[in-house]
Amino acid sequence: MALTAGIVGLPNVGKSTLFNAITQAGAESANYPFCTIDPNVGIVEVPDDRLNKLTELVKPKKTIPTAFEFTDIAGIVEGASKGEGLGNQFLSHIRQVDAICHVVRCFQDDNITHVSGKINPIDDIEIINLELILADLETVNKRYERVEKLARQKDKEAVAEFNVMKKLKEGLEAEKPARSLEFTYEQMKYVKQLHLLTSKSVLYVANVSEDEITAPDANENVQKVKAYAAEENAEVIVVCAKIEAEIAELDQEEKEMYLEELGIPESGLDQLIKATYELLGLATYFTAGEQEVRAWTFRKGIKAPQAAGIIHSDFERGFIRAETVSYEDLAQNGSMAQAREKGKVRLEGKDYIVEDGDVIHFRFNV
Repeated sequence: MALTAGIVGLPNVGKSTLFNAITQAGAESANYPFCTIDPNVGIVEVPDDRLNKLTELVKPKKTIPTAFEFTDIAGIVEGASKGEGLGNQFLSHIRQVDAICHVVRCFQDDNITHVSGKINPIDDIEIINLELILADLETVNKRYERVEKLARQKDKEAVAEFNVMKKLKEGLEAEKPARSLEFTYEQMKYVKQLHLLTSKSVLYVANVSEDEITAPDANENVQKVKAYAAEENAEVIVVCAKIEAEIAELDQEEKEMYLEELGIPESGLDQLIKATYELLGLATYFTAGEQEVRAWTFRKGIKAPQAAGIIHSDFERGFIRAETVSYEDLAQNGSMAQAREKGKVRLEGKDYIVEDGDVIHFRFNV
């Protein structure tokens, strides 16, 4: 199920600095384009206060958080869809990720060169969006030509697909990303098989200066990014990549003190990780016992046997029941025994759709 979010942006927007802070993976960061040519992949832990509470209640020998992948993709420049600035490599790397975190420069710094020579976040966003749209248009045009011939022969399946390709083509030519176009459930199968870059969900990350992080809405550039994102129902997370890089070097206690001094309730990275987790359609269930308390990542909408299979294929193959209690009910009652006594623990079968925050003990027999 390894899902990954790609971090994209123009050169020198703070993208690799942010990635380094997230993963402490040490991706090269320098004041010139293309310093990160190959994508860097880092595993991040998902911050979750519920895991800490479960650890307090159960007192296990160890606690294991869940995690997912971020991929740092080299900076795209204008003309990428035509191969400019290593564009072909960058576009292929974006194609491999499941969602996009688009880092946008909203800070002024004369010591860090902007690839366009000026700070204009909307221009920056549209440069990348246009390159992705042009790459998608090339994909759609190829399919459009093939399907058009079959549609002329009144092939029912081809006509249905051609109508979708026509809508995609017209939308992309109007510089609209594929995700902004509406399709029926039946039509989506044709869209999905194209693996379009602009079909991927996007989260915008506004990178501000150290002086602006406590009052980001006073930054005119942040306001512009939020207005732009609102038009496509996308979320915006505001971070200061420089501060996040400093925080990443601290232990948990020092981190909390530093954030308190800055007057920030939660680090930008924690917000980013949580928002990206949500963007990918992920959720968390827990297992809790004396040996370990552990968080497990699952795709929203899966049923209990598939969730069991995330732990081990034998759990799915021999699935019998899922002994389940919600995190809220367990925390409120203080222990599994008390929750069971109050009738909060349920035995769920193969058709049960797992919910975020479920604490589950799987019964199986192989």
